[in-house]
Amino acid sequence: MSAVQKRLDKLGIELSKPSNPKFSYVSVNQVGNLLYLSGLDCRKNGELIFEGKLGKDLTIEQGQEAARQVIINGLSVLHDYLGDLERVSKIVKLLGFVNSASGFVDQPYVMNGASDLLGEVFQEKGKHARSAIGTNELPFNTPIEIEMIVEIDN
Repeated sequence: MSAVQKRLDKLGIELSKPSNPKFSYVSVNQVGNLLYLSGLDCRKNGELIFEGKLGKDLTIEQGQEAARQVIINGLSVLHDYLGDLERVSKIVKLLGFVNSASGFVDQPYVMNGASDLLGEVFQEKGKHARSAIGTNELPFNTPIEIEMIVEIDN
């Protein structure tokens, strides 16, 4: 069993088979040894675990939980594409969009739910650059959408 899989097991995280995109894009686009993951939301078993805006409908803690689920979904996409998460050599960057009520300015705290999990799973390889952007709407009323750039070993 790989070190990454052992850490996932210790955290109680079970990866699932990702669904195919319903729209005109691919889940992963590989350029050289970089993988660009399309924006992911906080679905679990096909349903959003939270809906709405941070600062109005949801707390920072709920936003962090949503961000964590987004990363679990991203890990599922990576595992499906690579076959083995040990091929990840570096999480390069996250771009997070947070569905925010007017006046909500704590997007970085919400994104910590994603960043912290990547650090737990990949340790030093999980340290990444990041942007956290507040937006007034996101598709399907998801509270958060995250894109990832990942470097892999060939």
